[in-house]
Amino acid sequence: MNQEESLDSDMDNDVRSVRADDVERYRTLLEVAESIARHVEVGPVVHDLAHRLSRVAQVNVIGLSLYHPERRAMRLHTIQANIPADVVGGHEWAVDECPDGWVWQTQQALLISDLEQETRWPTVIRLMQEDATRSLCVVPLTTAVRRLGAIGFGSVQRNAYGDADVEFLLQVGKQIAAAVDNILHYQDLTHDRDRLRLLLEVNNSVVSALELRELFAVIVASLRRAMPHERTSLVLHEPEQNQFRLYASYFPDGNGLIRDGLLTPVEGTPAGAAFASRKPAVFTAHDLKQFTSDIAHLLLAEGVQSLCCVPLISHNRVLGTLNIATVHNKEFTADDIDLLSQVASQFAIAVENALAYQQITELKNTLAEEKLYLEEEIRTEHRFDEIIGDSAALRTVLKQVETVAPTDSTVLILGETGTGKELIARAIHRLSGRRQRTFVKVNCAAIPTGLLESELFGHERGAFTGAIAQKLGRFELAHEGTLFLDEVGDIPLELQSKLLRVLQEREFERLGATRTIRVNVRLVAATNQDLIRMVGDNRFRSDLYYRLNVFPMTMPPLRERAPDIPLLVRYFVQQYAGRMNKTITTIPTKSMDALVQYHWPGNVRELENFIERSVILSQGAVLHVPLAELKVSELHTATPVSTLQDAERDHIVRALRESHGVIGGESGAAARLGMKRTTLNSKMKKLGISSRPRPI
Repeated sequence: MNQEESLDSDMDNDVRSVRADDVERYRTLLEVAESIARHVEVGPVVHDLAHRLSRVAQVNVIGLSLYHPERRAMRLHTIQANIPADVVGGHEWAVDECPDGWVWQTQQALLISDLEQETRWPTVIRLMQEDATRSLCVVPLTTAVRRLGAIGFGSVQRNAYGDADVEFLLQVGKQIAAAVDNILHYQDLTHDRDRLRLLLEVNNSVVSALELRELFAVIVASLRRAMPHERTSLVLHEPEQNQFRLYASYFPDGNGLIRDGLLTPVEGTPAGAAFASRKPAVFTAHDLKQFTSDIAHLLLAEGVQSLCCVPLISHNRVLGTLNIATVHNKEFTADDIDLLSQVASQFAIAVENALAYQQITELKNTLAEEKLYLEEEIRTEHRFDEIIGDSAALRTVLKQVETVAPTDSTVLILGETGTGKELIARAIHRLSGRRQRTFVKVNCAAIPTGLLESELFGHERGAFTGAIAQKLGRFELAHEGTLFLDEVGDIPLELQSKLLRVLQEREFERLGATRTIRVNVRLVAATNQDLIRMVGDNRFRSDLYYRLNVFPMTMPPLRERAPDIPLLVRYFVQQYAGRMNKTITTIPTKSMDALVQYHWPGNVRELENFIERSVILSQGAVLHVPLAELKVSELHTATPVSTLQDAERDHIVRALRESHGVIGGESGAAARLGMKRTTLNSKMKKLGISSRPRPI
């Protein structure tokens, strides 16, 4: 074979080789087209493309970037490499700072045969070189209607791509552009469908759910499907204290640092910023570090990297904020914020309805409890329509009632059992400005210790075994009225601190609840015990005693009200004779004298019971009084005679109690006892009596 024939043979081989390469490339384009039709996500498309292109071109790395108009940036959405590479999807560069941006702007293919000679885009080029990329070809991703971005092909070889390769990769880019456009359209449709579904779910929840926590759970579940995140919370504004209360939260894998019921200030908090501006507010971890509030530090400790707070506005009133957070370094987009704003506008209506429903339910329960309570009060046989008596001791007490009733001061009624302390408490209520509201009484000695707290402050459903429904406490029932605590000395020591808080702060929480309830209650307490001695024995808190002892009153025993006994006897005879359909017109003088002279250890209550028994025994118009019972009763109840020293001691202690511990002065104990202050001090020291401090 001569030289000319040899050259012809080589040319034929080259032509056949070129034709074979073209055929392989066209076949690859067809395979790419077929592959594209099977995928609905960009990642698998790029993965399949990298596998097929490696047969026809020196492609070691493929990266696909899309243009984001909101940030005017190119975002690397996916990368596929058959060599070790550190560059991963998620990188974002400004349009002017990367090769992809240049291609997107010019709509021209970019060929860089040697990256070491390229001086533009130094940051991106350096990253590629670190991954051993030496040459690069970038082609636009453009359809007939929009410019999507760019796709880059890298090789570890210099001068890896020629003109034919560039032309081929441009054809690949057109097919990928069509595929990406379809995928984006599909994702947009899916995205819109999911968000419309979310709004529909929220709307249905608004219509059907009236319990706020149940509604919050539905919102959380729906939001997590449409917008992946790890932290959700609802804070509501309490205008009385101008603070936020964390009403509900969803921190499934949190550290337990943020709990429902947490109180935070409005100012200086992330939620406060959205609350004040009435607009959504987005914060990064760096932003959270700038806040001085504790809640911002707690959010950081819970791993929050990005936070979006959206105000809940209904009828031009900001109820609180809905807060969405993620522990990943992910920004909330304008689309995310728009969706959250739509959800928040519906959720705000639901929150307002739920709060109104809760308020109506509580009011309904209160009215129902008041109705039952008042019916019980009506069924209770009140011993007096009015207080019976005209003795000097009783007139002194009634004068004190007239003095203290118009005020809202706490009253402490002291006295023996059966002296009528409840009647005095009712008289104080009737003469006060609260007379149109409820008078609620609680006998602290009649309620088991374990149930007294629930009786006073109420409980939520499930607060303890047997709590199958919510219960309003007596403090709530007495709101704007008067609460009478009888036998207050029987309140357990562990419950006294909570009672003290209500008296001082006028707020409390039901058992099993986190919401603070504020009440306006006038308290009247009564006891037959020596609270001073109980304080000394550490059975009664001294601070609670001083808080109760604002205006003490002592009910005189019946034996000190002898002139009132005939009036009481006639009153009881009339009452019980009428109930028993009897007519009693005469009370024997001898019987009346015996009744007056008897010392009545059970006081008015004993007298009433005795008269009822007498009316039962009476057969005609004359009251039959079983005088023998008085003698027997007196015999059994006689107390041993006190020594002179004991009597003197009791007399001084009573004077000190009446003077509130004051020894000197015109109203002091010394003046009451008719002796000098020094003499009284000497006797007190001798008898071991210590003066107590004035109440505060």
